[in-house]
Amino acid sequence: MDITAMQRHTTANGVDIYTLPTDDFEVLRVTFVFRAGSSVQQHPFSASATANLLAEGSSRFSAQQITEQLDYHGSWFNVNIDRDYSYISFAMLSKFYRETLDIASEILLHPTFPEEELRTYCTKRKQRLTIDRKKVDIEAREAFAKAMFGSEHPYGVSYTEEEYDHLTREAVVEFYHRFYTAENCFVVCSGRISEQETAVIDAISEALPHAPETEVAPLEKAESGDDCLIDHPDAVQSSIRIGRLLFPRQHPDFVGMQVVATILGGYFGSRLMHNLREEHGYTYGVLAAMVNFEKEGYMAVGAQVGTEVTHAAIQEIYHEIARMRDELVPEEELQLVKNIMAGEMMRILDGPFGIADVAIENILCGFDNSSLNDNLREIQAMTPQRVQELAQRYLQQEDLVTVVAGDSRHFSDNA
Repeated sequence: MDITAMQRHTTANGVDIYTLPTDDFEVLRVTFVFRAGSSVQQHPFSASATANLLAEGSSRFSAQQITEQLDYHGSWFNVNIDRDYSYISFAMLSKFYRETLDIASEILLHPTFPEEELRTYCTKRKQRLTIDRKKVDIEAREAFAKAMFGSEHPYGVSYTEEEYDHLTREAVVEFYHRFYTAENCFVVCSGRISEQETAVIDAISEALPHAPETEVAPLEKAESGDDCLIDHPDAVQSSIRIGRLLFPRQHPDFVGMQVVATILGGYFGSRLMHNLREEHGYTYGVLAAMVNFEKEGYMAVGAQVGTEVTHAAIQEIYHEIARMRDELVPEEELQLVKNIMAGEMMRILDGPFGIADVAIENILCGFDNSSLNDNLREIQAMTPQRVQELAQRYLQQEDLVTVVAGDSRHFSDNA
């Protein structure tokens, strides 16, 4: 694949700026990536609150004025946050880069975190979390995270809704000053970008303050727990999670296990889809995937099934996993999966914003964009024997954890 190479330079205060220039589109996206995910927060929900309140008022503009300015110029602002990082993105028409980046400067450098906006945010999030936790898929997801990493590990911990009542503006401001700093940031720019745009982005980055001299405790090694069955009386569906703790993307077997996961449940015609949906009618959809965090990674199968077929569905999932261990994948099926994975890579890379997303992931993993061709070659080199070897090494039944949320009357002791 012909992939845009990243160009990198470093500002005077140490922020790495990566550019992916293209003249094919008169648009520009700038993403500021901060090591400011929930795994480093000291107060529950402070990481997500900080990221989501950045645009709720600055030293010059109110939240409404910020929104109006972005809308007037057709610009787009987005916040994402995960366990490790926050991603603050601005997309704009190239001709309005200066106006949009002026607002970006206000959002990133001069947020005021108004008390009233914080309380409104906490009330809404508390209500949403209360409602979400009445759903079996949310119950299973949170229980599975605890089972994978441990209930006290930053990747596995979950907090009660009441913690929103205790979140203070002081905690949010403290988190902002500690983690939205030059040492914790890099920037990825994609689209039509020249020296003029780069100069403005550099100026914003150079204005980021240096981090205070405080240490962040390193993450402890995660330890998987036991199976977990969550009773949700009268639920009409059960949410199933089956998987195990493995390794992050840098591990030499990660790409190979992506192939294994895709065969098992990574596309519409996968083995689990054929079995659970087409053959038995247990579910509308089932997915198997490798999940990557900065320090850990895992493989998981997820599905929601009718409550009365919970145990049967779990048995069929384990049956398909056993087939991966016991039988060679037919060459024709493996080639189909290779083509699907290659096609998905090409789809993601169709446009400057998709390329930027891939570049961000590569930077976080210590790779450059040439790693995509390495991954593609590794996928194409996979053999039925290699697939079976990986399944036998990593998918033994005794190593897998099963989490189910649903009506316990339909659970089995050996589920």
